[in-house]
Amino acid sequence: MKQFFGKQSFLNGSHSSLTAMVLGVTLISITVMSQPVWAQAAKATTPPAAATSASFTSTKVGFVNTQRILRDSEPAIAILKKIDDEFMKRNDELQKNINDLRNKVQKFEKDAPVMAESERSRSQRELGNLDIEVQRKQRELQEDYNRRRNEEFGMIVEKANAAIKRIAEQENFDIIIQDAITVSPRVDITDQVIQSLAKK
Repeated sequence: MKQFFGKQSFLNGSHSSLTAMVLGVTLISITVMSQPVWAQAAKATTPPAAATSASFTSTKVGFVNTQRILRDSEPAIAILKKIDDEFMKRNDELQKNINDLRNKVQKFEKDAPVMAESERSRSQRELGNLDIEVQRKQRELQEDYNRRRNEEFGMIVEKANAAIKRIAEQENFDIIIQDAITVSPRVDITDQVIQSLAKK
């Protein structure tokens, strides 16, 4: 999968992977993931008083890991590949700009000791302006990439929510939780949702 760069100053030669950010920290910026818990109300088959006295342990609870769905499901993998291909040309152009800047920085560092003060100051200003321009292009690339990814992932989340609802109805779940600090594998139905999305 094509690797894109995160926001860094290239004067110090560091960078990070935009695709890795898609699968990691940046993933939490997706607004559709802040949906509240989806719950299916259990059908009342007993009077309210009897239902109140029922043990909470009889409630059937399921859990879905949304991040895994957006990382491991077939639609998510296909979409990431599609978006990476769309942005490949812009990323290649940015890489050329980055390499050009690095070469100029290296040349400046080599020549600086023998430069006149005025020439050295001028070169520093030019390199600073180039660095700002590269960072601007890099930021725009990342923002456009994230926007496209969020658009596509929003549709996956909608399909996943529909699949969750079907599973809940078919298997009589009382509640399906999409976010939890800790969860037992016994109640994790993420694989079922991923398999359901693969059939579409």
